[in-house]
Amino acid sequence: MAFLLELEQVTKSFGALKATDGLSLSVAEGEALAVIGPNGAGKSTMFNLVTGDTRPDEGRIRFAGEDISAMAPHARSRLGIGRTYQIPHPFAKMTVFENLLVGAIFGAGQTERESYDTCAEVLDLVGLLARANAPAGSLTLLQRKRLELARALALRPRLLLLDEIAGGLTEHECNELVETIRTIHTRGTTIVWVEHIVHALVSIASRLIVINFGRKLAEGDPREVMADPRVREVYLGISA
Repeated sequence: MAFLLELEQVTKSFGALKATDGLSLSVAEGEALAVIGPNGAGKSTMFNLVTGDTRPDEGRIRFAGEDISAMAPHARSRLGIGRTYQIPHPFAKMTVFENLLVGAIFGAGQTERESYDTCAEVLDLVGLLARANAPAGSLTLLQRKRLELARALALRPRLLLLDEIAGGLTEHECNELVETIRTIHTRGTTIVWVEHIVHALVSIASRLIVINFGRKLAEGDPREVMADPRVREVYLGISA
């Protein structure tokens, strides 16, 4: 099996706090992996380590077989790593289309002509084509979430990291977003999705990893993992 992403014994400390503690995991090309854990478990730090926003103190990170542990964030995006954030922060005074152009041109290094085609295609995929010329600051929460997803997709990523993108949405809005993510995955994009809305995760992901105190607690089939007494106690607060 070819692994697109590999973390090998990755540790990152902030003072006395170990955000990740010898964390190891691998993601196969084309896989959809779900990651859950209580608040402060180290999930967002893990994403920051993969994107280069944070450097590991120990361990190695490989992408498509290449050690990227010390690589700059912009270089990682050029390799094909895209990421969303829990709270969308678009360029509010720029249009929706212009927000995507930033990612396509500067993040992915596309030519102007390529970037226009990419942005139109991505906006159509996420359901924002009709809002292409609207200021990003005028969007609803669901539309901002879709824009956050679109900005990551403008990089043409091989690996898409989703950080609680469904948070704050109604059940109907969440279901709509899940269908969009399902389409992205079926088109071949590898996905690692951190989320608290478990039913959204298990509808797409084939494997679930639980992180607690920066360490991997459990891994496997999503429904089997969620039935694990250790996971129920740590994540749901339900004692066996």
